Amino acid sequence: MRPLTRVDPALPVGAVQTYQIAAPPDIEVVAACETVGCAAWRNGWDTVVDERTDLGRRQAAYIRQRSYRTHRELKTAEGLTAFRFEPGQRCFADHRTRPARYLARAGDWRRNLGLIRSHTRPEDWVEDFAEHQDALKQRLERG
Repeated sequence: MRPLTRVDPALPVGAVQTYQIAAPPDIEVVAACETVGCAAWRNGWDTVVDERTDLGRRQAAYIRQRSYRTHRELKTAEGLTAFRFEPGQRCFADHRTRPARYLARAGDWRRNLGLIRSHTRPEDWVEDFAEHQDALKQRLERG
């Protein structure tokens, strides 16, 4: 691995902000379909079961009685039961993701001067970053 080459900054460490996305490598959490961009959540999905088998009967009973998801039942030409689920509801998969933290810190690689903000939503972090860049641009234009 090549050593990291850094340009010496022109500003003192106290005049710098660092925007960082941190995700602990050893932590996973269960995540909602919407959060992970699940295609089934976005588009809806079909689950086809064969009620002539024990497994198929158990799956159909679960969907009808305990899944608490909006669906329609259809019969296929092969005699199978198709459950068509509407978009916008949780699918049957267990999604897992690594939680990300969206941080704005005072300082840079030379010295961390502390946390300014910790955003829970990436959209807020992007907006914060854009506002900071705009403030820098305006300062530069004023001289």
